Amino acid sequence: MTELLERPQSALPEPVPVQVTRPDRGKLLRFLGHRPGLVLSLLMVAFVLVAAFAPGLLAPGDPGVGDTAERLQPPSPAHIFGTDYLGRDVWTRVVHGASLSLQATVIAVAVALVIGGLIGLLAGFVRGWLDDLLMRVVDVLLAIPAVLLSLALITALGYGTVKVAIAVGVASVASFARVMRAETLRVRQATYVEAAYAVGTRWYVTLWRHVLPNAAGPVAVLAVLEFGLAILAVSALSFLGYGAPPPAPEWGSLVAEGRNYLAVAWWLCALPGLTIAATVLAVNRISRALDGEWRRFR
Repeated sequence: MTELLERPQSALPEPVPVQVTRPDRGKLLRFLGHRPGLVLSLLMVAFVLVAAFAPGLLAPGDPGVGDTAERLQPPSPAHIFGTDYLGRDVWTRVVHGASLSLQATVIAVAVALVIGGLIGLLAGFVRGWLDDLLMRVVDVLLAIPAVLLSLALITALGYGTVKVAIAVGVASVASFARVMRAETLRVRQATYVEAAYAVGTRWYVTLWRHVLPNAAGPVAVLAVLEFGLAILAVSALSFLGYGAPPPAPEWGSLVAEGRNYLAVAWWLCALPGLTIAATVLAVNRISRALDGEWRRFR
């Protein structure tokens, strides 16, 4: 210590500079540059989110007010998606309808994620008779077509956007339960989980801190994929008349309203239907990208 203090200042070792790494923006741009479909999908989803949360930015008009003098006008610069049989602007109704459709979709995915994830987590972690019981319930749900199960639940719950969302969510519980159970079984055999048992960690702490975070990745990817399927299911039930009552501009009800005028006003069905299809395809493309990245870093 004395020799170090007596050593000349010039002889002391120079401090090594610490290099702070920053995110490589160029790598991200190259990643997106090779995937134009993913970029278009992100833009489409961003557009739908803006339409859902701030529809006045894209369509400042009132979706329920129309001009009968301009009824059944084809798409034009004044009316991008044309007008309906009451002279209402279809573009305005599609933009404002995104809020109702996405609200139902978010509720449906949340119900399926929470209930299905909890069932799969408990079944895979506890095992034994509880696993057998919960998986038999899941098998029953898988044996019933999702649309029929949703219709049966709506008959019991009643009509409305929220009730349609709950019915669609319950019909999707089985998929989340299966995926969560498989991931829980995989993580349960990991070394760090066995080490947590060895040091005396309580089972619920191990479940919350170790098993759940490491098993949630594929379930999150499935949630993005189910988001697109839920849009289709909610729109289909709304098309059948189980959603919000008129004049609420849900996407499915817009298609249903235009089917009676399909011969003279094709845009009433085609353009809302294309919006639904584009949104679902965009969400599916994003989910595929997330799944690929998850598998690469797994």
